[in-house]
Parts: sequence; structure tokens; C-alpha cells
Amino acid sequence: MLDAYEIMLDAELGKAFDVWSGYLDADTGEDQQVSARLRSTLESARAAAAEGDRSCARALVADMYEDAREAGLRWAPLPARPCEADSQTRDYAKDELRQVLPLELREDLDSVAIYLRVTGRRLQAAPGLDAATRQDIIYITARAGMALDFADLTAARRELERLKALARRWGVER
Repeated sequence: MLDAYEIMLDAELGKAFDVWSGYLDADTGEDQQVSARLRSTLESARAAAAEGDRSCARALVADMYEDAREAGLRWAPLPARPCEADSQTRDYAKDELRQVLPLELREDLDSVAIYLRVTGRRLQAAPGLDAATRQDIIYITARAGMALDFADLTAARRELERLKALARRWGVER
């Protein structure tokens, strides 16, 4: 669903803009020239996003992280790890998605997400799990997570069924 994907991209940028704005508005006592350069880059990234050029905005945000790292800014934001970044982005996007997705679809997506978490945790706790099965669990839940991010209920349910089948093989589910 393209609308959900666009909302996720916008949320990703919105989160980065908020993080950098918070940092630049704080009095950290760090190099003022670098801070001014970062503020200018942030405004350019916001302008690019406002014009619909998300790839340019993302590139400018990436440049900000690199610039801060090279300048040795101790308190500057660090790029989030992929799992953290996705979780934060989902949090930013949730309100927008509520406006775009029908209530029934949102409830179905939430239900699949809950079943995925519960089944995944129960399966991970199964005694004697081998490394290949653990990798399968991670892979299936990641695919399901992507499907949920894109509001693709059919794909999310398919991945949930794959996870349930794996759980049945390990005696975790009937």
C-alpha cells in the first residue's frame, strides 16, 4: 500500500528532524560553527522534504550525522540502530496511519502484530531450539514486520501462518 509507505518515509524524516532540532536547540557548549552548519543543513533537509524530495532530505540528514561525527560533537545524536529506527518511525507514523487506514484494517493489523509477538516469544523459549530455527524465526518475524509496516494484511497473515507452522513443529502451538 503506497500511502502507508509514504507515511513511513515521512515519519522517518520527521523523527530525524525532531531529534536534530532538539539537539540544536539545546545549549551543549559545543562548536558553534559546526552547530550553525548543522542548522543550515537541517533547514535544507526540511525544505527538500517539503518539496517532496525525500531522497535529498535523507541524504542531508545522513550528512548531518557524518558532519557531527567528524567534528567530534560529544552530545550530537547518533544514528539509531535499524531495529530502534524502525520502532521509532512506527511510533511517529501511527497517528498518520490512523487517518489513512480504515479502522477494521488497523484492528486486523494490530491483531496480527500481537499474535506474531506472542508466538515468536513462545517459540524462542522452546527448549532445544537449533540455530537454523532461531534464524527462521527472526526472518519470518522481520518479513511480517515489513508487511505490517506497509499495511499489507495478506502478507502479514501469510508470515504469521509460517511462524505458527514452525511453532507447531516444535510443539509450542497446536
